[in-house]
Amino acid sequence: MSEEAYREIIQSLMKIPNLTKEDVNLIKVKVAGKHNLGKVPSNSELIRHLKPDEKTKLLPILRRKIVRTISGVTIVAVMTKPWSCPQKNPCAYCPGGPPYGVPQSYTGHEPAAMRGIQSGFDPYEQVRKRVEQLEAIGHTVDKVEIVIMGGTFPGMPLNYQEYFVKRCLDAVTQKKAQSLEEAKKLAETSRTRNVGITVETRPDWAKEKHVDRMLSMGVTRVELGVQNVYDDIYELVERGHSVQDVVEATRILKDAGLKVAYHLMPGLPGSSFERDLEGFRRIFMSPEFKPDMIKLYPCLVLKGTKAYEWWKNGEYKPYTTEEAAQLILEVKKAVPPWVRIMRVQRDIPAYLVEAGVNRSNLRQLVLRRLEEEGVRCRCIRCREVGHRWLKDKVKPNPENIQIRVIKEKASEGEEVFISAEDPVNDVLVGYLRLRIPSERAHRPEIVSGRASIVRELHVYGPLVPVGKRLAKAWQHKGYGGILLSEAERTSLEDYDRRKVVVTSALGTKQYYKRFGYDYDGAYVSKLLIG
Repeated sequence: MSEEAYREIIQSLMKIPNLTKEDVNLIKVKVAGKHNLGKVPSNSELIRHLKPDEKTKLLPILRRKIVRTISGVTIVAVMTKPWSCPQKNPCAYCPGGPPYGVPQSYTGHEPAAMRGIQSGFDPYEQVRKRVEQLEAIGHTVDKVEIVIMGGTFPGMPLNYQEYFVKRCLDAVTQKKAQSLEEAKKLAETSRTRNVGITVETRPDWAKEKHVDRMLSMGVTRVELGVQNVYDDIYELVERGHSVQDVVEATRILKDAGLKVAYHLMPGLPGSSFERDLEGFRRIFMSPEFKPDMIKLYPCLVLKGTKAYEWWKNGEYKPYTTEEAAQLILEVKKAVPPWVRIMRVQRDIPAYLVEAGVNRSNLRQLVLRRLEEEGVRCRCIRCREVGHRWLKDKVKPNPENIQIRVIKEKASEGEEVFISAEDPVNDVLVGYLRLRIPSERAHRPEIVSGRASIVRELHVYGPLVPVGKRLAKAWQHKGYGGILLSEAERTSLEDYDRRKVVVTSALGTKQYYKRFGYDYDGAYVSKLLIG
């Protein structure tokens, strides 16, 4: 296609005041016909020909899969090479593993697993290719959260863990560091910032020594393979750890300032609808649990697993799509406003599923039922400003925005959820998680000054490039500073804590320095005067 045709389309679009997707399609078809192109150019092709001054207006309308950055951060999933699970035999429901050439618990057909296989599980290649894919469809990628998938990361050799994280950071900064420490330092001021690193682990591999290593690598969030909260089910599926391990891991992680996500698997052998629902209530209400986020993965029957043999012999029956949707509907009704439901099903193709949920639109089915019942899910994801606009065309009114505080006993300490939200329109603009740690917190940076811990600070809305402000965006409007100030006030006045420690991502340390925070071991911290 000629450069002339691209320029004609772009210039025509620039002249339209309130541009819509329909306008884009009409102009593309018209110009393609005029120049006898034989095909209509894709939006990603147009994006590649945009000049800098054209991007501000046209990228928001040409961009595909806007949900990828609607929460303000670009998530890049990276797959480790296949390593054996720390326990001798895989759980009854668990597919994959080194004998199959894929990481344990993956089929090799998930999008992230396929990208890993195509790149030979090279961390640098996976990150760069994913970033290039997202940029090609119009996303500004300058705040990247790395999500390391592939099983129990702390169970892999330490030198491999450090190599993997270093190469991911090299790909983000586009600089080849000589060491992990240098890579971390470069990530603090690079054009593209690392705003978080997530790893997966089993609860029995989240002890103090594991957590210390995570912090040394810049990890900010840990996803725990909890699955359920019943010891008899753990024993039946040969999980190899106990509910007490989950309780202990949750406390250690929170006391170290890390965000905690639970992977939960309703419909396991030995469970039932009633037990699963009761389990979710315990997870949300019992101080022993209370994760920050959850991912729901209804149990699927896959070939090569013990669950497959049990199903074939009539000893096990997983949830149907209908049953899973009904359970998740009840979970969404019960979810507290400080929990984010990140996913409701896995990315496993339906043709690999022998029994269980066999439709890929489970979230949409659940949301439709909620609408029919006139109920709104109040999880973070469903209330955040970007998703409220994308799904419901609801915007917050700046005059309605209030600072709200929820206090919860959790993991032998106390959690304070401080949010900026419009309660009239039920829109969440941003929030902060402040922890008053338990007496068993082990990190010297936290214990030494009887510190409170900011485990998370997030302002939502479409990703705004570092250092820039967009008129219609909610990031970089000062809400982060307001939330941080409230956390400091709460720490001092309500809990007599004169030191605030922040678990800062590598690329946000400079942000906290603006508020008087400085390096303090794995964290940044500030002494309060009062």
